[in-house]
Amino acid sequence: MKTFINIKTIIVLLGLITLQACSDDFIDVESQDPNSEDFFNTEEDYQDALVGAYDLLQSTYINVMLGEIASDNTLAGGESATDVIGIQEIDDMIHTPVNQQLRDIWGWMYAGVNRANYIMEFQDNLDFAGKNEILAQTRFLRAYYYFELVKWFGDVPLKVDERIQFGDQFDIDRTPKAEVYAQIEADLIYAADNLPVTQAEAGRITKGAAQSLLGKVYLYQDKFSEAAQTLDLVINSGNYDLVADYESIFEQEGENNVESVFEVQYSDQEGAGFGCLQCSEGNVAVGFNGIRNYAGPTFESGFSFNVPTQESYDFFEEGDIRKDIAILDIEAWSVETGATYSTGFEHTGFYNRKYIARQGGLNTPDANLTRANNYRSIRFADVLLMAAEAYNRGGLGDDVARLYLNRVRTRAQLEEVDFSGSDLTNAIFNERRVELMGEGHRFFDLVRTGRAAQSIDGFVTGKHELFPIPSIEIELAGNRWEQNPGY
Repeated sequence: MKTFINIKTIIVLLGLITLQACSDDFIDVESQDPNSEDFFNTEEDYQDALVGAYDLLQSTYINVMLGEIASDNTLAGGESATDVIGIQEIDDMIHTPVNQQLRDIWGWMYAGVNRANYIMEFQDNLDFAGKNEILAQTRFLRAYYYFELVKWFGDVPLKVDERIQFGDQFDIDRTPKAEVYAQIEADLIYAADNLPVTQAEAGRITKGAAQSLLGKVYLYQDKFSEAAQTLDLVINSGNYDLVADYESIFEQEGENNVESVFEVQYSDQEGAGFGCLQCSEGNVAVGFNGIRNYAGPTFESGFSFNVPTQESYDFFEEGDIRKDIAILDIEAWSVETGATYSTGFEHTGFYNRKYIARQGGLNTPDANLTRANNYRSIRFADVLLMAAEAYNRGGLGDDVARLYLNRVRTRAQLEEVDFSGSDLTNAIFNERRVELMGEGHRFFDLVRTGRAAQSIDGFVTGKHELFPIPSIEIELAGNRWEQNPGY
């Protein structure tokens, strides 16, 4: 769901303002683009700018990949120990402030913030029916991007309702994450109050999406009562349910189904190259996750990154139908179908089946960078498990927590549990791991619940809860920002 529009100075300067010049030679020519200060004159202008703000959601493919690779779920993989060195370093917990993938996350998320702030800066230019809904979608997107930044980097520069422009980096400081969270909450509350229950266009933000993300934001701050109350609104709305056929969720026919609360839309009609991965309309992670030199039915080749471990595969309970849907045992698949493949670096014999390339589609121009697989950012199963955790850890009622947990387990064809207290807490944590395997949540679940050091090899308490601010961003801000501890 991406339309190309020309918006002058949406993004300027690396990272916070991300500027890329195509040449060192500059020619003074008259711009054919509308001046950014005079752009918002029609409802269509606001709608076009909103599409631009949605656009950066597609670049969150790297956030999802690294959310697994940084955890105990998967290894970096790839062709060799130096294949995309930044990913390899994060996998080994030896990453530094000089890391291209972390710089990408910083820059792309701030580009999304800036595009949202561009709309908010000129929100009063024009009145028209439905403007509140446009602003609600905008504020959800701003909250989404800031939430990603807080998860990865902690205290981050916060600017609201104005673009971060060239020169601002010398005045804007890192804001305590509590204040950033407060702004995220305010944006999501506004969004939930002003969005419809359903949208005519797939991928547009709904009331349920805003409430679900707000509940998640509360949970990340251990605001259990607020999280439970907010997530219950989604659960009790009757607008979402668990899909009976778990396998169908991650196939093309399962996109935007009744379990999908919020889904990042991808297209296979227009791709990009390695020089501008964020420009691709497709889900770049799908090609990166794919089976190396694959020939056989159902799937297509990829770069063999983000490979699940044996321990992850074995973590599923006996009889759990999700096991071989979440993780592909390539050796068993090869015996069954006659498929052939090559082994890459850190080959485990497993692939992230939810997000590897399927056969079919246009996938132009590069099949490895232009896959149409949508990312299921928030599923109803996740909402149920977040609510279960809030009820249990907040002391609000283990009976409700068990009810929500067992809905997810029943769909997986597992027996219901009757645990209470800390045993129930651990059961919920374990269920989150298997239900959401490969979906990018694991690292942050471990960190926010204090379990990362005991689960992730090389994890240093007091350091690795956050990732380093890219050094170039600190330099561009005049070396005024303090680096995260340990880096």
